[in-house]
Amino acid sequence: MKCLVIHKYLPGQFEYLIRAILDNPNNEVLGIGQSFTPQLHTLFGLDIEIYYPVALVDHPLHDCLFSHAENMANALAVASILARLKNEGYVPDICFAHIGWGEVLYFKDIYPNVPLVGYCEFYYHALGVDADFDPNFPLTQNDIYKIRSANSTLLLSLTSIDIGISPTHWQKSLFPKEFQHKIKVIHEGLDLSELKPNSEAVFHIPDLIKLTSNDKVVTYATRNLEPYRGFHIFMRAIKGIFENQPDCKIVIAGGDDVSYSKPIRQGTYREKLSNELAIDNNRVHFVGRLPRSEYLKLLQITSAHIYLTIPFVLSWSMLEAMATGCPIVASDTPPVKEFIQHERNGLLVNFFSPEQITHSVIQLLNDSKLRRELGQKARHDVAHQVNNKAALRQYFSLINRLLHGDYIK
Repeated sequence: MKCLVIHKYLPGQFEYLIRAILDNPNNEVLGIGQSFTPQLHTLFGLDIEIYYPVALVDHPLHDCLFSHAENMANALAVASILARLKNEGYVPDICFAHIGWGEVLYFKDIYPNVPLVGYCEFYYHALGVDADFDPNFPLTQNDIYKIRSANSTLLLSLTSIDIGISPTHWQKSLFPKEFQHKIKVIHEGLDLSELKPNSEAVFHIPDLIKLTSNDKVVTYATRNLEPYRGFHIFMRAIKGIFENQPDCKIVIAGGDDVSYSKPIRQGTYREKLSNELAIDNNRVHFVGRLPRSEYLKLLQITSAHIYLTIPFVLSWSMLEAMATGCPIVASDTPPVKEFIQHERNGLLVNFFSPEQITHSVIQLLNDSKLRRELGQKARHDVAHQVNNKAALRQYFSLINRLLHGDYIK
């Protein structure tokens, strides 16, 4: 089987799928993207084509056009590679692609008979989902126009794909109803052989301390420390946690950029909130972005892990925390509620309530039995819901159907 994978940031959500396909020596996978994880080529033999988008205009665009122009540039760059590959005789049996960056807008114009599976991560809404959720960040009318315009690429892509994949039921529900019939819910899964509890884990904060599961450790981890992931709310809970639990340690992992939130005018959200709230950096340890091995150790020694998000794409970090057996305090928001059930495998709190976060953290720190029970159930539940082996079975079933012309209508 010849499989083509198109993703701006290879491998993206397709890593386990790529590995599984390449496990069969009769298969080959070609990846097309703007950047990639080097080990994909060196360890797994993935062939890679890098595309370089060229700006379509040399003058500033209206905000409502900017993202679409960027995506069109991606589409044209990828189309150029696809046309060359076709001229060289390359015809894939199937293609998997993320539809968010325009990369497959012209795929069917070049390979009309090749099944195209689109990863449908998020469909934008100005009202009632993420954009207007936090009143601390009000929308302007122009923001609303930009958000609607951002769906232009998605809508064009939805008309081209044969089948869509969405990782949660809630994320699927955001797409227009007339397209939902072609979207299946398959989370890409987790590697549970890597993500597992380890009571012997030790996490070192350089030049300061080492922490183990015998310590009271509150953790917060995200790609970037920003409001979309509730960083500003969690920071307001810290004072109350320390007042009740003066011997606990708080470790915050994440970068200072923004992935989804509006950029701050000056400095970073970490600096701004640390100054405003007089956070004692001798007691709150900001460790930045961690290497994978250290990040897993941090989760494994955690007494209470905080995961907050506005209604938006679910972070891998929450599911990874569940898989390592973390007792979790999470926001009562979608799609979190598809995985966390209050007092079964975690504690749910109001996203906007530092008081509830504080109360739940204290509850966990004072009750080792509750921590153990919630952590064990979190591990059990996530193993059944997002095991990558189960996800791969669903993917290969889908591949077999598509290769035999059985399209979902």
